[in-house]
Amino acid sequence: MSTLTLKDGTEIFYKDQGQGPVLMFHHGWPLSSDDWDAQVIFFLQKGYRVVTHDRRGHGRSSQNIYNHTIEQYASDAAELVEFLDLKDVVHIGHSTGGGEVIRYVNKYSNGRAKKAVLISAIPPVMVKSENNPDGVPMEVFDNIREQTMNNRNQFYYDLTFPFYGYNREGANIKDGVQRNWWRQGLMGGIVAHYDGIKAFSETDLTEDLKAVDIPVLVMHGEDDQIVPIANAALKSIKLLKNGKLITYPGFPHGMPTTEHETINKDLLEFIRS
Repeated sequence: MSTLTLKDGTEIFYKDQGQGPVLMFHHGWPLSSDDWDAQVIFFLQKGYRVVTHDRRGHGRSSQNIYNHTIEQYASDAAELVEFLDLKDVVHIGHSTGGGEVIRYVNKYSNGRAKKAVLISAIPPVMVKSENNPDGVPMEVFDNIREQTMNNRNQFYYDLTFPFYGYNREGANIKDGVQRNWWRQGLMGGIVAHYDGIKAFSETDLTEDLKAVDIPVLVMHGEDDQIVPIANAALKSIKLLKNGKLITYPGFPHGMPTTEHETINKDLLEFIRS
């Protein structure tokens, strides 16, 4: 196991595998770097160096109860990039990890980032407000908080149904996929996950999207029940200076797992372009 002790004493677990051009993957809430397994093995076989990490409070990283914000997550990623001396990196983020990526690229990359990819990602901002009238109502996130605090074991299993589109008619439900999501979620700390809800729902990343000038690929499933496409990808692409959008009819939020063959192919094309 490889770990990095950050400036504030938090231990971050990471995996640094392979040789070649560098790809760094940033996972979603409340998971871990294991959620990228289908991408890791694919890109290792294509000759890339693949770096993944468990966000603070998640997975095998220390269960720090402080500083669970997109700003801190991006700063943590920067410390890992600099520790490993990674350059010309393609940063790929899913869901909350997409918010981490765009903040990192805008504020912390210091010329080390080559491209970025936002998959089923939270930017610009999820929660409904006067400035975001078609966003997700706060009541939805309050319910996620309540369920995480009081019913986490069952809630994390139940959430896999909309996450992977398993609640849709004719879905090919895979219990192992659900159990793996549940396993990753329960590895993390409850305080980190509870505080992370505010981070992924209320952080406004509009200015980050506007400021980034490297190529950014935005990928989103049209049947995403967790981060609705109309309030996310379709807005993000309008703010990016150098963005490309791919949408997928019928694909769910967890499409890097359920539709990995399609997602990996499009990722590879963008990375090589």
